[in-house]
Amino acid sequence: MPNQSVQTRTRKAATASLVGSALEWYDFFLYGTAAALVFGPLFFTGDDSLVGTLAAFGTFAIGFVARPIGGVIFGHFGDRVGRKSMLVITLMMMGVCTALIGLLPTHAQIGIWAPVLLVVLRVVQGIAVGGEWGGAVLLISENAPPARRGFFSAFSQVGVTLGFILSSSVFALVNLLPEDDFLSWGWRIPFLLGLVLMIAGLVIRMKVEETPVFEELQADEAKVRYPALEAIKTQRRSILVTVGARMAENGGSYIFAVFSLAYGVHIGVGSGVILTAIIVANILETFTMVGFAALSDRIGRRPVYLIGAVGVIVWAAPFFLLINTQNTALIWVAIIVAISICHSAMIGTQPSFFSELFTGKVRYSGLSIGHEVAAIFAGGVAPLIATALLAWSGTYWPIAVYLALFGVLSTIAVIKAPETRGIDSLSGMPPGASNVRTLNGIGEPV
Repeated sequence: MPNQSVQTRTRKAATASLVGSALEWYDFFLYGTAAALVFGPLFFTGDDSLVGTLAAFGTFAIGFVARPIGGVIFGHFGDRVGRKSMLVITLMMMGVCTALIGLLPTHAQIGIWAPVLLVVLRVVQGIAVGGEWGGAVLLISENAPPARRGFFSAFSQVGVTLGFILSSSVFALVNLLPEDDFLSWGWRIPFLLGLVLMIAGLVIRMKVEETPVFEELQADEAKVRYPALEAIKTQRRSILVTVGARMAENGGSYIFAVFSLAYGVHIGVGSGVILTAIIVANILETFTMVGFAALSDRIGRRPVYLIGAVGVIVWAAPFFLLINTQNTALIWVAIIVAISICHSAMIGTQPSFFSELFTGKVRYSGLSIGHEVAAIFAGGVAPLIATALLAWSGTYWPIAVYLALFGVLSTIAVIKAPETRGIDSLSGMPPGASNVRTLNGIGEPV
């Protein structure tokens, strides 16, 4: 009976995390697609389309700069007040901001205020999503049985992928409109839909229970006054491992799934071809990431993660070479391998791997700080830097080198990381000493 209770609670948490994450990341990824396809001509002046795209990706990057702020704020209250309430607030913030973007006047209507307001809303989006990921991961990982923590925790990442699929699919549908209609009002529909999806997500999240780990910490009065500072002070190594491991996953994903749209348009490949391939690759990834996560329960987090990190290094040049052929089948191969294998091995393993690196009393803060700081230096600037490299060189190879460097950084970080599979408790309580020895042998708590 207890096992059935644990399974029921885990499934309920997985559903709430998956659905809420899908809706929140729908909103966040929607901006990236719009930045690649419409924000340049609508919100920024200039005749050069590449310059307009560069400016749009600049506002895209600003959202990532704001993400650590959200990680600190929501991590603090998530460690002190609870995981559930923070996830409700972040979903509301994201939904409202996304709808407001859909209502914004363009540069032709209000001039400089158009990009200014776009930036403000993007910053709030970044703060919201900065607090979302850590909470969504912990909602599952702190409920999951240790032996299957990798498998169940991966469903928080399935929500991320479904969010991308949903945003790309809706944008692909409105992109079928005549160009004038699409640019005048069609692009707004996916953003306004975010408000409706927010309400649906709130209904589900309001019904979920707080995690047993947080309840245990509350019962033992184990709260830390300033969790973010405590995490930085006592668990720097875990934060640095998280940052480094994310470079290939986060940087690679935004080159594979966002910059590739702009690159395809630049070389004469229709955006529909690449967008469709990205959608299909993400559909496949919803299955492969769970498979990789389950594999990490059997052979360890590090070996599985390294499949993806090394894969990014190996696939960096072939990815662009295959797109350059302008052959639809080869473009699909490039994108499917990149997303559903290289990226999938990393993102599927992350929730269990990263959550096991931190103690319960500062886990939300430490996890969020490491995850979101990496987002600035990887995903946030990746499309911007890749576009700048393309404008400078006119060719793909500097971007391929840039992508491979992400892979090298993540490979080094994962090799230096402790293996975390097999940790029985995520509470950070005794027998913590045995967990410390198992993880790193240097006395730093998990």
